[in-house]
Amino acid sequence: MPFQKTDIPGLLVFEPNVFEDSRGYFFESYNENDFRKEGIDIRWVQDNESSSSYGVIRGLHYQLPPFAQSKLMRVLKGKILDVAVDIRKGSPTYGKVFTLKLSAKNKKQLFIPAGFAHGFSVLSDKAEVLYKCDSFYNKETEAGIIYNDAELNIDWQIPAELAIVSEKDKSLPSLAQCNNIFVYQ
Repeated sequence: MPFQKTDIPGLLVFEPNVFEDSRGYFFESYNENDFRKEGIDIRWVQDNESSSSYGVIRGLHYQLPPFAQSKLMRVLKGKILDVAVDIRKGSPTYGKVFTLKLSAKNKKQLFIPAGFAHGFSVLSDKAEVLYKCDSFYNKETEAGIIYNDAELNIDWQIPAELAIVSEKDKSLPSLAQCNNIFVYQ
């Protein structure tokens, strides 16, 4: 199977089978049957795409129930450090940070279930990121955790003086103070 479990329950790395020849490559970036076999029975309702330059840090973001989102992250161009933080109260891995380099070259994807804060940093000159969501964007339920939370101690692999972070993301609360109603099941 193209799925690899992580040390955080529910968080999965998807590495598709890539077929390459002199013409280029082909792979199935998503196949509903494969995901269902892994226990991921999700109806994707929205695709988001972003383009960012080196040093950009986006996150850590999430939406609260009933608009919480599961995401399937992939990179179309360049390379990012994808970051997921378990914020499900009662989880054995609550507050644990998981990082994975996603790139156009390695074609890996990260499945992030609802109950995680998510962000990424851009490690290449430019990166184009595409991700699927199983719930529509809802401004009233958006929430987040500040990217440089001391408790999380995330190494974004970007020198602090080169980090490009939005004012909105700089004003997010810490993990200890964030608006969080997720419960581990």
